Amino acid sequence: MFPLKIIFQDESLIILDKPPDLVVDRAETTKGMTLEDLLLKDVGNKLPRGGIVHRLDKDTSGLIMVAKTPKALENLQDQFKKRLVKKKYLALVHGFLMESGVVEGAIARNPKNREKFTVIPGGREAVTQYEILERLQFTDSRLQEIFSDFNKIQFRKLQTMNYQPYTLLAVRPKTGRTHQIRVHLKYIGRPIVADEKYAGRKVYRLDKRWCPRLFLNAAKIGFYHPSSGKWMELESPMPEDLKQVLDKLDPE
Repeated sequence: MFPLKIIFQDESLIILDKPPDLVVDRAETTKGMTLEDLLLKDVGNKLPRGGIVHRLDKDTSGLIMVAKTPKALENLQDQFKKRLVKKKYLALVHGFLMESGVVEGAIARNPKNREKFTVIPGGREAVTQYEILERLQFTDSRLQEIFSDFNKIQFRKLQTMNYQPYTLLAVRPKTGRTHQIRVHLKYIGRPIVADEKYAGRKVYRLDKRWCPRLFLNAAKIGFYHPSSGKWMELESPMPEDLKQVLDKLDPE
């Protein structure tokens, strides 16, 4: 059972801090409890989708918005459509990025794998802004500690594939496509650490030795309150498991 960690609540809405591994929406293929189920059970929310205004991937943690009234749901959904809602994610990616930037690339389902999305002509418009927060790296000694069972040839491969450098990013999606941040960062050659779908099978297996799950956290959300019209900004602290991942890395 996943406890619902409430960051903010009033008569109109709830802002929750979603844990990783919790699916947001009910679906025929979904096994176990979803956020929608929990909202119906614990909050008694009878709105469509339990009042959930937007979604986060199962593996992504962080802030998610839930409406408590039909009026609030309509207002908040309209803010998303008009791109008034501002969201910031924290992501740890492979490799050094030397400057902040913007990724623009239309996204659609990957025709070769329907469970994935990709940048492709004819897809839906998608724009992602990213800002460098810190460049980090594994020291040789830390790498040896994590991969202590590797022989010299395997360890040399890690160095050859440039496995040691990373960049911590603040990411601000300007659109809301499925897997957008993950796809766009993969597109520029900087996949998110421990991304099972987009980092590649070999890299994912290496990542899981020191990072327990996808390093992507919805850290901040800004919006106009659906009743008062006042601008609000809420933040969630970095989850402890992701803090421990950063502790394994040293500044560039």
